[in-house]
Amino acid sequence: MTTASSGPLDGIRLLELGSFIAGPFAGQLLGDYGADVIKVEPPGDGDPMRAWGVTRDGHGLWWPTIGRNKRSIVADLRSEEGRRLVQRLADEADVIVENFRTGRIADWGLDYDTVSRTNPGVILVHVSGFGQTGPRAMEPGFGSIGEAVGGIRHTTGDPDRAPARCGVSLGDSLAALFAVIGTLAALHERNQSGKGQEVDVAIYEAVAALMESTMADFELGGVLRNRSGGTLPGVAPANAYPTADGVDVLIAGNADSVFSRLATAMGLPELAGDDRFATHTARGDHAHELDEAVADWTRTLPAEELLSTLSDHAVPAGRVYTAADMVADAHYEARDMVLRRTARAGFEVPMTGVVPRFSRTPGSVADVGPALGEHTEEIEQELGLQRQP
Repeated sequence: MTTASSGPLDGIRLLELGSFIAGPFAGQLLGDYGADVIKVEPPGDGDPMRAWGVTRDGHGLWWPTIGRNKRSIVADLRSEEGRRLVQRLADEADVIVENFRTGRIADWGLDYDTVSRTNPGVILVHVSGFGQTGPRAMEPGFGSIGEAVGGIRHTTGDPDRAPARCGVSLGDSLAALFAVIGTLAALHERNQSGKGQEVDVAIYEAVAALMESTMADFELGGVLRNRSGGTLPGVAPANAYPTADGVDVLIAGNADSVFSRLATAMGLPELAGDDRFATHTARGDHAHELDEAVADWTRTLPAEELLSTLSDHAVPAGRVYTAADMVADAHYEARDMVLRRTARAGFEVPMTGVVPRFSRTPGSVADVGPALGEHTEEIEQELGLQRQP
């Protein structure tokens, strides 16, 4: 039995070892796609995500989402009995995702060399701060450290202030996405070779991979990208602009054809022919002037009128959403991007839907975060194990 309904990964069994975000978010996504995800949790409180963040009646509101489409078993990896159970599960797994400190799973007999002796097709996905090799491999590394070492903290925030963060766990989530990509690539390769392999995801590398041409800009162009607030240097107009009713609206009018349409919408078509704004490079060089001109126009209109005018002129734009906007948005609702599910604690929880969408094998959110150890006995029975009295 699996908790997720049929999806493109139906028939794949995944063993999730670890806690917090990077590994479990990868497990969440793979469970959304139909994999049978068995989450191993320590006795006591289980994964700290059960109580992390905002809570209601002592229950974490994040857990129903990051724990969804998973079965939970309790096993103490520090005990011989717990290790035997997990090693038996590893023998049956297609994929193992772990996010312990580098080298830790070898202490429990769950390293790739050991597991692959009895399960040569297994794919072992490591998610760690600095990877499985290199001089910093043994260092602990949370997502925030990966964001710092990966370069994105340096470029986030206002130029006259200390580096900022984006407000969510970006480093962990990026590592999870690369873990999913690596898992899918390794599963495809296994179809050809019949062999498993290790997939090594370092959080700092997942962040660094997002950093575009910043290293080349510095080394070859002599340009060190820095913090630039809500804009990108040389790209204008592309900013959040104020409206008459106090709403921020993001307008992306930096392409030549789009800027021409924006200028017409503003009632200033001559701006498109102005030497200061006629080309992408010129607009970047005069971004401050241009932003002031656009803001002078946007603040005369309420948000809905502004957005309607921009839509009529095919100018990409959108209100800067809060969570309140997201849960009330008709487009979110039409595309099932606000799913409401009843948590084990009894209250209804809104959560995002399955991304991406598949036309034939859609995947689903068939179940929310399980109770701690809810499926231990069920899985032991599947393995033919007898419970100790």
